[in-house]
Amino acid sequence: MNILNLIKVATAAIKRNKTRSFLTMLGIIIGVASVIVMLAIGEGSNASIREQISSMGTNLINVMPKSERRGGVQQGRSMSQTLVVSDVEYLQNNCDLIKAVSPEVKSGGQVIYGSNNWPTQIFSGNEEYTYIKKYDIAEGRIFNSQEIKSSAKVCLIGQTVVDNLFGDDVDPIGQNIRFNKIPFKVIGVLKEKGDNTFGQDQDDIVLAPYTTVMKRITRQIYLQTIVMSARSEDVIEKASTQVEEAMRLSHKLKDTEENDFEIRTQQELISTFGSISEMMIVLLGSISTISLIVGGIGIMNIMYVSVTERTREIGLRLAVGGKEKDILMQFLLEAILLSVIGGIIGIVLGIVSSQTVENIMGWPILITSDAILISFLFCSFIGVFFGWYPARKASALDPIEALRHE
Repeated sequence: MNILNLIKVATAAIKRNKTRSFLTMLGIIIGVASVIVMLAIGEGSNASIREQISSMGTNLINVMPKSERRGGVQQGRSMSQTLVVSDVEYLQNNCDLIKAVSPEVKSGGQVIYGSNNWPTQIFSGNEEYTYIKKYDIAEGRIFNSQEIKSSAKVCLIGQTVVDNLFGDDVDPIGQNIRFNKIPFKVIGVLKEKGDNTFGQDQDDIVLAPYTTVMKRITRQIYLQTIVMSARSEDVIEKASTQVEEAMRLSHKLKDTEENDFEIRTQQELISTFGSISEMMIVLLGSISTISLIVGGIGIMNIMYVSVTERTREIGLRLAVGGKEKDILMQFLLEAILLSVIGGIIGIVLGIVSSQTVENIMGWPILITSDAILISFLFCSFIGVFFGWYPARKASALDPIEALRHE
């Protein structure tokens, strides 16, 4: 019997018991749909995290003081005083793989305008800070080198600060606000960036010259961070090495001495979160695969029932010259068809469910062709794997015993 006739026979057998066939396929349908939805959620989250981290600058390199330990207790970076303004100047002059570099000092406090006040953070840097941190200016301008040199009391504010301090009829540009009793003139408003990967509002910010913040707010000569941007993503590792060498020279460290600073790149952060996301994708995919296995067991169970019900039919076919391999292929094709049809319905249901989750819950969803292909191949494998044994049992029946079966 050729393959087309075997498919026709298998299809006819499935149609004879439509309800039972659908219930058998239901496990595969739910399993495939679950795999696609789970992988879509995982891939979507992974892509969203990478996009958000990239929005903070993919070329970003941070230099921070090394955490101190005193008496076996971790003191944290805030206790370390190793970064100074001269380090920034040294990096500017000796690192050709660095495009922009800025000191960074920040502090928390209350910002006040008239009768309105808002708890926020003040960040500070030089004129290259907004470029490095990927902040765009919606209105006004960035402070200039003269204002940095004179520790001018000027600032830029984020949209969250604007919304909480000023009414719709008030133009923030040119207004005077106070941060911890220190007056600042607003010279610019930053474009909205939204929340970052860690759920922090990037628009809840006051930005001022680092000299102003160090002199009037933190009252210290040490920097909390040095932020910089490499010339491109391709050279970020080489740039990081170059920065380390320059910092060691700037701090006059001997070969036997450890670094008194730490270097972190945005690529490391992307890699770390990427690894976590990939683990979550594998976990979600593994959990949803269980339902596929359960669906496969359902197919095996129904095929056993089908073999039992059609024992006399099998015996008759064998008695009139039917070959064992034809009987084997007939029942195996039934199992494969059940699995494949269920898989196709499951793929459609998975795509529709993924889009529904995105529209209703607002979760980032990314349906990949790999997820669809893997789901389809796996359900086909399930049909072969769980359909083989019942089919093999059917083909091995003794014709005489099968004809006697009631």
